[in-house]
Amino acid sequence: MSKSTGIKNRLSPSTVAKQHERLRGRRLIWFVIGASFGNRKRRLKDTMTSPEKEHTRGDGPAPMRWDRQRTDAVDDAALPGLARLSTLVRSVRSPEFQGVTFHEILAKSALNKVPDDARMLPGEWTLNPYRGCSHACRYCFARPTHTRLALNMAEDFDREIIVKVNIVEVLKGELARKRKLPPRVAFGTNTDVYQRAEGRYRLMPGIIGALTAARVPFSILTKGTLIRQDLPLLVTASAVTTVHLGISVSLPDVELQQSVEPGTATTRARLDTVRAIREAGLDCTVFLAPVLPGLSDSSAQLEEMVRAVAQAGATGVHWTPLYLASGVKEVFFDWLRIHHPELLDTYTTLYAKGSEVLPDYRKDMRARLFPLLTRYGLPLPDQATEDKFALRGRRGRPEPPRQATLF
Repeated sequence: MSKSTGIKNRLSPSTVAKQHERLRGRRLIWFVIGASFGNRKRRLKDTMTSPEKEHTRGDGPAPMRWDRQRTDAVDDAALPGLARLSTLVRSVRSPEFQGVTFHEILAKSALNKVPDDARMLPGEWTLNPYRGCSHACRYCFARPTHTRLALNMAEDFDREIIVKVNIVEVLKGELARKRKLPPRVAFGTNTDVYQRAEGRYRLMPGIIGALTAARVPFSILTKGTLIRQDLPLLVTASAVTTVHLGISVSLPDVELQQSVEPGTATTRARLDTVRAIREAGLDCTVFLAPVLPGLSDSSAQLEEMVRAVAQAGATGVHWTPLYLASGVKEVFFDWLRIHHPELLDTYTTLYAKGSEVLPDYRKDMRARLFPLLTRYGLPLPDQATEDKFALRGRRGRPEPPRQATLF
């Protein structure tokens, strides 16, 4: 008789029965977990399956020809690198957004702390409800972030938009749990929070409300006119915390603007947005950015823009020459070859040393731009202007919140 057999024989019948019962219970638990996991995988697979494929499996009648135009139409062919995301809810195409697919995900976090040793925005806190941007600016420095999802930084960045549909709830939870709140949060440092997707998902009102309730200072830099919808919320926020607003506008030539920034609002619409912000009683910094060498940097073009910005009521101005991040340079040069091949040699020379334009160009621009700002009564940009929008990382404490008054 083996040792194990002897021990088993010494156990009472009631003890053996209890052991068998516990074993059956464990098996049942693992069976339920396995079945639940399998059902979850099948639901996700069904969610990402097109109506045409469902019909080939004999699950129902043939799809009508307009089924793919529904606002909840799902397309799995547009998910080259997203299928591996466990947080993916569904992918949506809508007739109002031709050529664009929205990939709705459940965000695990909302606030992002930029490492202190990062080249851009060191030590800052950012928040991005979207990844990718339908503004489709050919020069956008955020394009390389799409490659982390096996999406390309050219067409996919413009058309495959990641939407963090639960970001408001996640943000509220993070703010409630944090013992020390972020000193400030920067929006628009990656993709534009007021791109066209915001018109569909309306995530910013909840985000602004959460930051206002926690009295966390924040800044918004955008090309989008949709910010006008949230001006009442921004006015409320500015009464209890610091709020900095910036509108990017730099191209007086409508044809050029629609070519290099095809998904953005017109220059006139953006200047009207500056006026609306000022009429709401808020300050507004205008970013003359980017200045495109040989395309938007003549003395006449600069004066036209500065005059228009001053007339719109801007309270500050910041400018930057075109910056071409690694990989983005190829995307922009592809556009340049098609639309302005005569400038290829000029750009090759100006950006021969990397992503930034040669220092001599920057000095020349400064020498021509600053006198224009003075002439039209606008303050000269300085380190404080950059700091309002966290452009260079932490340089000091944000301004104290503006106090509400009766007048």
